[in-house]
Amino acid sequence: MFRKALALKVFEAFSIQRWNDKLRPVELSEMDKHAHKMIIAYCLGKYEEQSGRAVDWDKIIENGIFELLRRVITSDIKSPVYRQIRLAHPEVFNEFNSWVYNQLLSFLGELPEAIRVNLKSYLFDFEREDSLTRKVLEAAHIFSSFWEFQILRQAHPEGYHMKEIDKSMHNSLEPYLDLTGMRRIICKEKVSDFIDLCGQLRFQIRWGQIPRVPRTSVLGHMLLVAVFVYLFSRDVQVCPKRLYNNFFGALFHDLPEVSTRDILSPIKKSVEGMPGVISKIEEELAEKEIFPLIETTWRQEMKYFTKDEFTSRVRLGAAITRSTTDEINAKYNADQYDPIDGELIRMADDLAAYLEAYVSAFSGISSRQLEEAMKNLETRYQGKSLAGIPIGSLYADFR
Repeated sequence: MFRKALALKVFEAFSIQRWNDKLRPVELSEMDKHAHKMIIAYCLGKYEEQSGRAVDWDKIIENGIFELLRRVITSDIKSPVYRQIRLAHPEVFNEFNSWVYNQLLSFLGELPEAIRVNLKSYLFDFEREDSLTRKVLEAAHIFSSFWEFQILRQAHPEGYHMKEIDKSMHNSLEPYLDLTGMRRIICKEKVSDFIDLCGQLRFQIRWGQIPRVPRTSVLGHMLLVAVFVYLFSRDVQVCPKRLYNNFFGALFHDLPEVSTRDILSPIKKSVEGMPGVISKIEEELAEKEIFPLIETTWRQEMKYFTKDEFTSRVRLGAAITRSTTDEINAKYNADQYDPIDGELIRMADDLAAYLEAYVSAFSGISSRQLEEAMKNLETRYQGKSLAGIPIGSLYADFR
């Protein structure tokens, strides 16, 4: 079970500003960028599967999370400088990675040993990683940076080095054009619009008009929830398909908000029947505006992720059946049942919301709404466990 220190360390990615030496019309945080990267990695991986290639989703998810943790630790080093150290000074690079690993160990001590072993392997042996896994993550990383750069270029097209950066980024994309998904994205096929649409979630700020620091976006929030769900899932020892469903189900759980915008919980629950009405509208808008942008063969999976996102479910034959996380542990923890833990996603979503309020209040920016939200969540989870996960003790860490 992860603890308060790791939760707060992951949350720091919201405070890491990207391109902070350039004119930026909007804030560009590391958390938002990484969320967009993992969405792009999902699209690239799905296309490779359609081409008949075996995709190691466990490694894509885990290495993506490890890279986020690494960047939180090394936030003061710009990517070009980091690459130069890696390529030109391998001995210094290995020593630096040892330092990064030791820094992270202080936050990962209570996680399963396999996670620590895999993190060390990622830091020191990523170049020997499965070539497709590495290529998908690198391509997603580069394109998500390229997507951000288009915003900067529009704001300051004649800025210092802008033309050189533009040329360099185009050149960086070229080695990945053997990936089917990259060719489709570059050629502006419909998946490109889907990636643009997801990217817009970084402009939607959570908690409406309530002042907070740092301000968090819907896009970054989705990744924070996905990271927490991944960590919960590793505690429960889920099967591979369940881990895949849980992570990407969490990553896409707020996707319909690209059409409806983020609606605060008090408004959703203001009158009887309002949650059901909003959910129905989200489904209708998703059918009209989101699902047509992805491949037909992905649509049922995306609906599985986004409909009843906080309900645990399995497939029994052709039917989707409601279940519970405890029941899945006992009877359905196998790939053939296509299990997804909506309850874990809800638990992670609440924890992410709690952190958004807690960090702001701890930083000196609080309000009645934030205080009430924290108190309500603390009360809801006090002394509670789910599938053996002592979530109540994690909230007690913060109290």
